[in-house]
Amino acid sequence: MDPQDAIDLGREALLTALLVSSPVLLAGMVVGLLIGLLQALTQIQEQTVAFVPKIVAMVVALSLALPWLIVRMIEYSTDLITRIPTRF
Repeated sequence: MDPQDAIDLGREALLTALLVSSPVLLAGMVVGLLIGLLQALTQIQEQTVAFVPKIVAMVVALSLALPWLIVRMIEYSTDLITRIPTRF
């Protein structure tokens, strides 16, 4: 295995991790921004108010995106496993 193969494997792993984590992270970010805006408008500065809606939104996003996430992970794993004989 040469250094370029290792760089390619690392890049693909990071890209897959970014794609797999993005729906949950985006849901948490959007809900957190909306709750923060609501807290600023109503002047309620309690830290625990944003926790429950963010968790609920992240669980909903995960449950909706789970089939797509599983397909992405299976594609990455099969691609990685099928390329093992050609790399060594």
